[in-house]
Amino acid sequence: MIVLETIAVAFSMFSAIPMPQFGWNERNMRYSLCAFPVIGAVIALCLWGWGKLCLFLALPEILRGAGLCLLPVLITGGIHLDGYCDTCDALASHQGVEKRQEILKDPHLGAFAAIRLCVYFLADFALWTALPAQRLPVLLGMFCLSRALSGLSLTRFPLREGSGLARSFAEASDKKRVRTVLTIMAAALSLMLLMLRAGETVLAALPVFWYYRRMCAKDFGGLSGDLAGWFLQTAELWMLAALVLRYYVEAVL
Repeated sequence: MIVLETIAVAFSMFSAIPMPQFGWNERNMRYSLCAFPVIGAVIALCLWGWGKLCLFLALPEILRGAGLCLLPVLITGGIHLDGYCDTCDALASHQGVEKRQEILKDPHLGAFAAIRLCVYFLADFALWTALPAQRLPVLLGMFCLSRALSGLSLTRFPLREGSGLARSFAEASDKKRVRTVLTIMAAALSLMLLMLRAGETVLAALPVFWYYRRMCAKDFGGLSGDLAGWFLQTAELWMLAALVLRYYVEAVL
């Protein structure tokens, strides 16, 4: 029962999928971050199913790409994109740490966030449209790895004061065990991607993770939920770009 509650808590927080309602407590939040990659698996399976349906119905690639672009947002409810936008606004301000933290708390969408969001969706849509259908199974590793690394950051990076639900999840977790589980998950998923001849996705994710750690400490004085959302969206975009780039480079060579 506690396992189902733990998974339900993770899905309630990080997805828009309806879940049984449980009161959040010390027991069901202790390992909820370990269930974060399971959401990535659900997203990947939905994308794979959409890709298969498009092939079966012989739909145009532009419709396949649109579905692949939009499904992750619909499944997560846009929670990570919200953090991405807030972070983009804060970074574009070129202000000090305290001012950046204020911008993260501002619920309004700034001009720079709107511009970056348009650029993000255009790039994401183009990459999904360009991705060959036979590479869709790789998505299972990609979407799970990004969430394993995101959860890992909550147990390893220093948290800033007033970081909201991110701090709640981090402080409620058994950090040592959760960190061990997520590290093993990340290593296993990286190995799986290498075996699927998609090691370029791992190589794309790791520099983003390194920059994310540096950005949290230097530019914001610690990790927050918005920054975690920025990392997730950025890592997945770069992983997808690396996957598409390798395919077309190999085709030319």
